[in-house]
Amino acid sequence: MPPASADEIDFGKLPMEKFRRAAEKHGIDPATVTVESLHAEFNVRHAWTEYLNRLSATPVSIFTIATFVAAFSQRRKRPVVFWMAFASLMLVIVNALVGAMVVSSRLKPVIITTHLALAMVMLATLTYCAWRGTDTPWRIRLKGSGGMVKWSVAILVLVVAAEGMIGSQIREITDEMAKTHVGQPRDLWIDELEQAWVYLFHRSFSWAVLAASIWAYWMSGRFRDGGAGRVEKASMGIVLTQMILGLVMSQVHIYQWVQVVHVGLAAVLLSLVILWWLGLSGQGRDKAAGA
Repeated sequence: MPPASADEIDFGKLPMEKFRRAAEKHGIDPATVTVESLHAEFNVRHAWTEYLNRLSATPVSIFTIATFVAAFSQRRKRPVVFWMAFASLMLVIVNALVGAMVVSSRLKPVIITTHLALAMVMLATLTYCAWRGTDTPWRIRLKGSGGMVKWSVAILVLVVAAEGMIGSQIREITDEMAKTHVGQPRDLWIDELEQAWVYLFHRSFSWAVLAASIWAYWMSGRFRDGGAGRVEKASMGIVLTQMILGLVMSQVHIYQWVQVVHVGLAAVLLSLVILWWLGLSGQGRDKAAGA
């Protein structure tokens, strides 16, 4: 369990030389890493966030290994699933190392973006494994060829992924502001954020995500047997929720819990739209199942 305050830490037992070497690797003056600086920088929220992050990483690692083992036994039958599972396992290992660098580098911006980008790629590979790892993958039955439906969803996948990458850079900015604006109300950050072009682009590009979502949803409702299904409705619902959360953060207050929900829903949305696109791919639409 992480400490509840800096007073609970025995700083005399900390491996200071190890911390200084890690700091030097990331361009930080090792002389600035002292017992006093560590005491001053201790943040109980960050400590608990890292603790919960490591707890959640354990089941992710276990289930990814289990996926790889299951895929290995069927590698001849489903070679693509095997390689996707292998890629997922490698991504988990690499991202764990990058995650350690995030902490040792004191939330260095480029490393945070890399960490989130690798997580997004891992979502894609695991989604494919879950979809194609069955004898009858879920597919969407369309009326006619439905070529435009596939294009609309493909574009949606791209804009959602792009918005997620841009959003990771916004998170970098707010993490840096949390360190430099200690004690300042977070609602005052909005004016400063609006001076950054990446924030303005992220906020404006969200309308492109909404437009792409509406187009894909409308196309699916028009050409899918039975109209839009649960995957499409869930995706549309998350996009609308994300728009509301974005408006809250841009116009009212940058609540910490809203940021967490915003990032979490972005991950769920990416997985859903990838599944949506996969359901439209390949042959065998005659075996479609409702979803």
